[in-house]
Amino acid sequence: MKIVIVGGVAGGASAAARLRRLSEDAHIVMFEKDEYISFANCGLPYHISGVIEDRNDLLVQTKEGMESRFNLDIRNFTEVVSIHREKKIVEVKEVKTGRLYEESYDKLILSPGASPIVPPIPGLSEAKNVFVLRNIPNTDAIMDYLKKCNVKKATVIGGGFIGVEVAENLKELEKEVTIIDMAAQVLAPLDFEFAQLVHKKLIRKGIKLKLNDGVSHFENEGHTVVTQSGQHIESDMIILAIGVSSEIKLAKEADLKIGALRGIEVNEHMLTSDPDIYALGDAVEVKHRVSGLSTKIPLAWPANRQAIVVANHIFGIKDSYKGSMGTAVVKVFDYTIATTGLNEKALKQLNLPYQSVHVQRNNHASYYPNAKEMNLKLLFHPTTGQIYGAQGVGYEGVEKRIDVIATAMIGQLTAHDLVDLELSYAPPFGSAKDPVNILGYAALNLIDGRIQKVDVLQVNDLVSMVPLSWM
Repeated sequence: MKIVIVGGVAGGASAAARLRRLSEDAHIVMFEKDEYISFANCGLPYHISGVIEDRNDLLVQTKEGMESRFNLDIRNFTEVVSIHREKKIVEVKEVKTGRLYEESYDKLILSPGASPIVPPIPGLSEAKNVFVLRNIPNTDAIMDYLKKCNVKKATVIGGGFIGVEVAENLKELEKEVTIIDMAAQVLAPLDFEFAQLVHKKLIRKGIKLKLNDGVSHFENEGHTVVTQSGQHIESDMIILAIGVSSEIKLAKEADLKIGALRGIEVNEHMLTSDPDIYALGDAVEVKHRVSGLSTKIPLAWPANRQAIVVANHIFGIKDSYKGSMGTAVVKVFDYTIATTGLNEKALKQLNLPYQSVHVQRNNHASYYPNAKEMNLKLLFHPTTGQIYGAQGVGYEGVEKRIDVIATAMIGQLTAHDLVDLELSYAPPFGSAKDPVNILGYAALNLIDGRIQKVDVLQVNDLVSMVPLSWM
């Protein structure tokens, strides 16, 4: 069997390795249009600041190393430009020479990833100091510019995970950093009140926030960013971190089915509308495990899991991808922020009945030195206790609690079950009643009607209703 893979990094490279483990005889060809076939793109911001010192540490696998270890036919600097489904042939272009040739396949795996969104901002074409961060060459370009151009002020456009990480690492280099975002908050998966904790941390660390404000245009060859509200921000460097767009051009031109979210449609086996073509990673739409609706979640874990599902299905091993929940964690200076499942905004859009509880607990026993506070939030059905999602902002141990809740959600446990989770305890690591248990107890008090709750965003309205004679 001949299997052709389009794209490397997390999805394509993982699929190739799994395929070889399942078959010594399969002819596996992997095309990658760039130089690097497998790299740690999540580590790129930390190389910019020097936290990750050695550039080579970002290279998960080299072409030569992976070819030798797995007996693969890997062709980097080679782009697949079209798919001829009826002939089961792909047309390929060598990036350096422009030479075109054809390659046949029995099974085709599409892992084209996503590309950074670069909107047509007036003045962009004249700007010489605008960068995106998606791959190793992007990182090299940013670091080279930082070294050569005496950058003192940097502007990050977009307050998502990558934007916040880049801002932090530029601040670690003692740059003056501004984040601009059209939304009212950074880190969209967080609910508004939790985002305020992140805003406070960013501001205390010296990062300027321009929220509810977009970019109007660039002036002075990118050295002045003009916002939609009319502010002028002087900047030696601009990083576009607005988001990513699925690479669907190849699939669309091959007349594969594209979903409403502009991702390639796949079934539970990651098969496209063609029975011999699979797709995975940032380019596909999958089912959300909580809402049941289509979603796109461009994260490393889904891509790796989908790669295993594809390889298993090709060789007749029963397996399926059951969907994504978007479980994620991000470092913001000494803060840890983690989320899983749906937030309040999504629940309101879906018109789902829900309740929420907040708890503030220490990450380990309060009497053990250096205990630090964590803020946790649980979203759940008001009567059944079905867990919709959770969020955490704090220090060490936040991600552990969100991972426990994500696991509970996969196992279809409810808020009732959180009180019965027997979690490891010793004073340096936790408490006899873990914060996850406390979330469960707080949720049950609401479900059983023992207490009534005022939402945190309604507190000011409640205070304004209190007679002055009471204050």
